[in-house]
Amino acid sequence: MNDADTHRPIHDRPLNLVLVEDDPIFRTGLRTCLQNFADLQIIAEVETPEALLDLLKLASSQLEGAIDLVVLDLDLGRAAFGRSVGLSLCQQLKAQYRQMPVLLLSTTPDPPLLVAAWQTEAEGYCTKGGGITKLVEAMRQVASGQRYWDQEMPLIARSLTSPRFGREIASGPQGELSDWRGRLRSSGIQQIETALVEVTTQLSRPGLSLLDRAVLAGRRRELRTARWLVNRLLTPTSSLPPLSQSTSTPMPPIAESFSQSAVPEHILATRSAPSNLAPAAAPEADRLIRSVLFDLTFEKLQSGLQNLTDTPLEIDILRENKKRELLSVILRQVENVLEELRFSQVHPEQLAEKRARILRDLWRMAITEFLGKYYTLQVGQNEIAVVSVLEQDEAIVQTAILDKIPQLSQLFASLLFQAPLVIDNVTYPIGTTEALNRAEDLLQHLIIQVANAVMQPLLNHFADVEAVKQGFYDRRLLSTRDIERFRNNLSWKYRVERWVSEPKAIFESQFRLFVLNDRGIKTTHIYAPRHDELMQLSGIQYTVTLALEARDAISPRLRAAIAFLGSGMVYLLTDVVGRGIGLVGRGILKGIGNALQDNRFGRNSER
Repeated sequence: MNDADTHRPIHDRPLNLVLVEDDPIFRTGLRTCLQNFADLQIIAEVETPEALLDLLKLASSQLEGAIDLVVLDLDLGRAAFGRSVGLSLCQQLKAQYRQMPVLLLSTTPDPPLLVAAWQTEAEGYCTKGGGITKLVEAMRQVASGQRYWDQEMPLIARSLTSPRFGREIASGPQGELSDWRGRLRSSGIQQIETALVEVTTQLSRPGLSLLDRAVLAGRRRELRTARWLVNRLLTPTSSLPPLSQSTSTPMPPIAESFSQSAVPEHILATRSAPSNLAPAAAPEADRLIRSVLFDLTFEKLQSGLQNLTDTPLEIDILRENKKRELLSVILRQVENVLEELRFSQVHPEQLAEKRARILRDLWRMAITEFLGKYYTLQVGQNEIAVVSVLEQDEAIVQTAILDKIPQLSQLFASLLFQAPLVIDNVTYPIGTTEALNRAEDLLQHLIIQVANAVMQPLLNHFADVEAVKQGFYDRRLLSTRDIERFRNNLSWKYRVERWVSEPKAIFESQFRLFVLNDRGIKTTHIYAPRHDELMQLSGIQYTVTLALEARDAISPRLRAAIAFLGSGMVYLLTDVVGRGIGLVGRGILKGIGNALQDNRFGRNSER
């Protein structure tokens, strides 16, 4: 295939596209969306540069002029190799097939990478999160021979590569550069915020399929990462911390939902970084692990959320869709908290002392996003700001629920600093299967308990308000009697947990976690030394541990005694009494038999 005839625009048939993408979910979603556009069709999907080059060689000999556009993922191979295979492939394409139109895609704009892509003379670039309408427009425009570069990336590329830009940085005048950055940052943030509103609106629509919901949630995470990136890269240099303190890069989101068995071997085999490693130095695989954990949890949130335990939970009163919405909100807020911690230069040893504040902030953020900052209720003649009222119960919620969430510092240390997790007194690097499973359990327990903490003050203050019942509650729990029964069950739960379950768990050196499976919420127990807590128990809680110890001391002997008495009773009843009864019965039967024989002999004699 030569440069002259590689690409000839054809308008009397659909445009033939070749998609180069290693994300199967994105491929499926794009193929499904393009079915609604008669002038566009994907004739081939490949995942590797080798497969694309083989296809182009075949096209040069057998399918002359059949390919109108190559749609190439610029992030191709970055998760596995830490570099952009997509960029290398683009450079090779433009060197060998100069007239072949190439449209580049990426999840988030990466200015240095885009500068390199711009220099390859690729015809187009578009973000994956821009919406199908924008993507279709880009495909049509590039395939027709025009250029299409999303947002203001041509300006960034020209500016970064121009001699004037280099001289400005080298010579030191920052006024014009800062003004340019400020304008560009404002424009970028505005576009990202608009896209975020659109994606959030789409997510709130009922009846979304599992695939659509997963894709939209991934797009929202990508947009938030892009927002941070724009803020980070286009903030004036004087307001950024020195490079020696922070060279952080954002955690790249992944669109594909993984199962535990699908975690790549190179991730599972990755070594654990030292616990004092700065977040900026986190290797690409560790960032991917964080994304895997959140995607696994999000995927499980799309399944059943029925409470399969024997313990009532505050979120049980919610409808299924509201329960899923609340848990998803908290999962996103956990991501936001981790991002804030990562870029606030928090050290590993500070996580324990900041634990209470982190949980409190997470709880406040979840309430605000789930209910709305300005959500009000009409109670009698008064209009009450709900969030303000709920936040007044902060101390109660902190003591009853938040303070009892276990191993938060260890979880965050592993996600932020690649610190290993200690499981059953064995240290596991964060990349191992054991550490991934434990981190997943701790993350799911965290979001479930924070969700309970959101609902507790709502049930205390507005449980029987009609607007709350109609807007949030399960249809089976709308009557005042059902609500009061539900609240009473929760009250008994807290009493039993405080006086019995909690001291028992401390005495048994374990924590109970609420986790998700395919059908709903279940419980699991993990081992953890709690000797210090045991020494601090007093009153009824201490008495419970003594009762458990006494039972452990007495129970085996009592069972042995009962077993001995039982065996003796069995011997008495079977060997002594049973045999005696058997002899008596045998004698009776023998006597009856003799009597019958005598009667028969007497009748024969009379004859």
